Amino acid sequence: MRMSNTEVARKLRRNRTWAEKLLWCWLRDRRFNGYKFRRQRPMGRYILDFFCEEARLNIELDGGGHGVPEQRAQDAARDAWLATQGVKVLRVWNSRLRREEQAIKDTVFRVLQERAPHPLPEYTRSMGEPKKEG
Repeated sequence: MRMSNTEVARKLRRNRTWAEKLLWCWLRDRRFNGYKFRRQRPMGRYILDFFCEEARLNIELDGGGHGVPEQRAQDAARDAWLATQGVKVLRVWNSRLRREEQAIKDTVFRVLQERAPHPLPEYTRSMGEPKKEG
């Protein structure tokens, strides 16, 4: 008997890779300026690695298997279908997570702000910047 996408997603949540554990530490509990992410979220016939509904952004972690031509073709078809659903896919190679941590965080934050802007928290503003009266 075939498992449902929900059952597969639950199994994936239990059996995380080191890269998924690291990225989830960055994203969980609204740590990215209040953006809420869900991991292993079913959508259509696919399961999205890290999905932010508000920004319609999916972050996909890719291991070495994603470099082979057959998998690249499958990924392209999947990304094209997700685009028809209004979802932007940001692909990150597992091997880059530790080497380029800040660059990846900056890219994720920039894309989130482009798609669903949030005001920056007060503590991130420079000392010389005036507070807004409200």
